[in-house]
Amino acid sequence: MKNIKTLFLSADATLKEAIKTIELGTAQIALVVDENEVLLGTLTDGDIRRGLLKGYDLQSSVEQVMNRDFCSLQEDVTENRPLQLMNEKDMHQMPTIDSQGRVIRIHLMKELLKPVELPNFVVIMAGGEGNRLRPLTENCPKPMLKIGDKPILEIILEQCIEAGFQKYYISVCYLKDKIISHFQDGSKWGVEIQYLKEKQPLGTAGALSLLPVESTNPLLVINGDVLTRTDFNKMMLFHDQEQAKATICVRSHETEIPYGVISTQGQQAIQLEEKPVLRHQINAGLYVIEPSLIKLLSKDQHCHMTELLTKVLTNDKKVVVFPVHEYWLDVGHHESLAQANGEW
Repeated sequence: MKNIKTLFLSADATLKEAIKTIELGTAQIALVVDENEVLLGTLTDGDIRRGLLKGYDLQSSVEQVMNRDFCSLQEDVTENRPLQLMNEKDMHQMPTIDSQGRVIRIHLMKELLKPVELPNFVVIMAGGEGNRLRPLTENCPKPMLKIGDKPILEIILEQCIEAGFQKYYISVCYLKDKIISHFQDGSKWGVEIQYLKEKQPLGTAGALSLLPVESTNPLLVINGDVLTRTDFNKMMLFHDQEQAKATICVRSHETEIPYGVISTQGQQAIQLEEKPVLRHQINAGLYVIEPSLIKLLSKDQHCHMTELLTKVLTNDKKVVVFPVHEYWLDVGHHESLAQANGEW
């Protein structure tokens, strides 16, 4: 990496600043240094997500969640040592420091290895009518609406290809021929695409019952109207590490109540809050699920993903959440479509 200083942050920088540093760089790491560029700690996407789950917010300082017990290399290491150590430690980045502890370079696993093709199926749900986006969707399925010069669905596909996925199923229903004629068998993109043809809308999970073959690996399921820069590889790795039946991507959402709120006990006021902000984790429309869950679906029956995952929880199976702090937008109405075209 040519300009390593673009990865530097001070200890009092916020997590929001750290996210920007990580997203803009190719190294996917932030390096927390003092005024002399001595390395104090490292901060990765995983560190930030764990911090958010512990209750920290985007205004918390990086010092509160950074990894102080980091691994590093000395400047006199042999040429093969960086890759060897990263494999041993299961790390994707490793800084090199000089005798004073100052950062002088960073080694990246992805620059040393070729991308790995993933065996997992990707299922993209693209059968909805997009009623809130009419009249734009009267003659165009919602996932085929363009952001810039590309349909949303093509943006999602290319992101998945970049992550290493090779086999795709796209659920189609409304104006399905427009989607099929555009993507065909996927050979234009060097991948394999098949279609799950819904006779009637089956919801955000029902189309999984139409999969023609049973996978032996977890499935990546994506709503066809979601724009995000979430790292799909990290999602799959997180799911595997948690040994979960399902992983739900969640997004922090704040709602401000525009009034003073009074809590009471009988006639007695016990607490007063001026315009409190409620924080919730909302469903981001991205999932990793074990193929065994498809058995919980009835073929050709409508089912939303929330219904399917509720069944999983009812059976005391493990469902975990993966916080999405990267760019994310549900392109479900005219305002968000305009926002996407302005931001993406």
